[in-house]
Amino acid sequence: MRISPKKVFDFYKDGFSSMTVGKTLWKIIFIKLLVMFAVLKLFFFPNYLKHNFETDEQRANHVLEQITRQVADNN
Repeated sequence: MRISPKKVFDFYKDGFSSMTVGKTLWKIIFIKLLVMFAVLKLFFFPNYLKHNFETDEQRANHVLEQITRQVADNN
């Protein structure tokens, strides 16, 4: 049995259009996701490689050293 994407879209469209409280909850969810992924990333997850290394080659060597060091330590 194959369900077309149009039927799936219509199903969700009809469901969401009849919601009253659900629309508010979805807005809250999207705001929380925006805060989590946009704002927190800017302040708590700086670009370590970009700030500590000048060239792509230096960045690649650092990543390679980190990966191979972990493998060597486990053996």
